Amino acid sequence: MDLKGKVAIITGAKGGMGKADALLLSKAGAKIVVADISREECEKVVDEIKKQGGEAVAFKFDVSKEAEVEAMVKKAVDEFGKVDILVNNAGICQFKPFLEMTEEDWDKTLDINLKGYFLCAKACAKEMAKQKSGVIVNIASIVMGQIGKGMVGLSHYSASKGGIAALTKTLALELAPYNIRVNAIAPGAIDTPMASSTKTDPKAMEGIMAMVPLHRMGKAEEIANTVLFLASDASSYITGTIVVVDGGWLAG
Repeated sequence: MDLKGKVAIITGAKGGMGKADALLLSKAGAKIVVADISREECEKVVDEIKKQGGEAVAFKFDVSKEAEVEAMVKKAVDEFGKVDILVNNAGICQFKPFLEMTEEDWDKTLDINLKGYFLCAKACAKEMAKQKSGVIVNIASIVMGQIGKGMVGLSHYSASKGGIAALTKTLALELAPYNIRVNAIAPGAIDTPMASSTKTDPKAMEGIMAMVPLHRMGKAEEIANTVLFLASDASSYITGTIVVVDGGWLAG
């Protein structure tokens, strides 16, 4: 799974799964654009990449703002000459009962988790289409309704992730003529900062572990391994697929 000569943009890359993706894809040879809302935190990831012998640049942006997304892609092209891989990873997850949810709560989640994926995919696909090749990997979730599961308190999050699944399949069809592959990963319970509130609640952790046959949370690096596979030529005949990485949660 060699990515030498490839250029990858990873959103939400200042920590958690995005950081793990950036470090692993860099080890595989890719040049990385570390993109997130905090330039300082992105620079820290860039420093780690450079220490392991890789090339990377940091970019601060708001994934829900089209102008900022386009500026990020321009930065990648100006710095490295092209874009080969997009990992749409930026997202938020805030528990709130449906009847207490505000329009602002709903809009913020959908803007970041779904609109942001659309904007980044569109901007990157325009560059990929010029070279007739590219890979887009979207991070969805097992919390996505009919093709996954629902979860109390996450109606907005579930809607956004279900949208990502549908977007992935449709983009795979539309972008195939340009030799652009589009796939998604549906993680289960992953040990990242986003899961910190669950980890500090013994009852919540007990409930989750009861649902996961492997009886543990996944590691960010385990998602990164799947990202690398889908980003590489090892998956050259795979597009429009959602890969579930959940320790067996959906099998129960």
